[in-house]
Amino acid sequence: MMDTPGDNQLELQTIAQRERLLLAPYAVFSADSRGRQHAEPQHAYRGPFQRDRDRVIHTAAYRRLSHKTQVFTGELGDYHRSRLTHTLEVSSVARTVARALRLNEDLVEAMALLHDVGHPPFGHAGEDTLDELLADEGGFSHNRQALRIVQLLENRYRDFAGLNLSHEVLEGQLFRASKQDTTTQPSLEAQVVDAADSIAYNSHDADDALELGLLTVNDLLEVPFWRTAAERVRRAAADLNDLELRRGVVHELIDWQASDLLRRSAEKLRAANYASADDARRRPRTITQSDDLAEQKGELERFLFQRVYRHPQVLEVRQRAQNQLREMFAYFVTHIDQLPASYVARAADEGPPRTVGDYLAGMTDRFAQARHEHLYMQPDWRTGNSAAGQIK
Repeated sequence: MMDTPGDNQLELQTIAQRERLLLAPYAVFSADSRGRQHAEPQHAYRGPFQRDRDRVIHTAAYRRLSHKTQVFTGELGDYHRSRLTHTLEVSSVARTVARALRLNEDLVEAMALLHDVGHPPFGHAGEDTLDELLADEGGFSHNRQALRIVQLLENRYRDFAGLNLSHEVLEGQLFRASKQDTTTQPSLEAQVVDAADSIAYNSHDADDALELGLLTVNDLLEVPFWRTAAERVRRAAADLNDLELRRGVVHELIDWQASDLLRRSAEKLRAANYASADDARRRPRTITQSDDLAEQKGELERFLFQRVYRHPQVLEVRQRAQNQLREMFAYFVTHIDQLPASYVARAADEGPPRTVGDYLAGMTDRFAQARHEHLYMQPDWRTGNSAAGQIK
């Protein structure tokens, strides 16, 4: 049976009332949303940020994250995180922090699930390559590409392009895309997502590197941040084997960072005594780690950069992936008619380079590899020569 207008209004009032009871004055309230670019009627039982979350989850771009690289490609194994598992881990941390600080969990979850949908295949190797190839078109950034996806490329509604997400969710992603502009801060919810992203990737990249044999536990014990976490774990249980220790340390690092973030942020919130979400936007960044922990995190990041991200095995795979993207870009820019029909149509307005960039960025790792193999490795039935020979 269809809901009556009265039923709809009652449910929306319930959402607003619940938020007024549970959220702090400095949180973003659903009832105060600045709305969407294209006006839509309110939903019967979901607030605006719940709808945004669901719209992101149902995009093709979000589904493809399951087969996009976080740091290590599938050539190195299948234990390590994908962009999708990383996204879910960020969402988990962010929602935990938001609830503790009495912020809007629905908004935080929507922004967390959105934050990496713009990533191309092959992780940062793919992003660096597309940025190079699109230098004359303004470059490429996965954060900007996420906005492009939800405002233009995902077409699921008759009346408008994109997902028509709320202003508040777009604000959070825009902040990620233009962090150099620090004249104002985004919502506290957006700051939480940014902090949760940092918490998740350091600990989990180290875990993945250990699983793949790029590091040993003893290697990581050189890093004070990891070593202190290991000492804490061993105090609780001294007879752990390497695998048990590793899992315990990853858990400890995440809990340590989240606890520190909550403690430091709560102190700053009490001191600031913000009266509203807009009040918080006008002040310096509030959701931060303590200076001591931030320094220790920085040491771990530098260690991972030198010993993992620049590891010869990782660089070899990275170079091969980047070459594949360069070759496909060169081919499709001069063979636009070989793209799917929707991209061919868009190229008339966007131009071949940006259109090809969109096409390549949307690929999963395995689809990119398969597409490259089809173009460059399969023999042409008419001549017996490889397609690569013809293209070049």
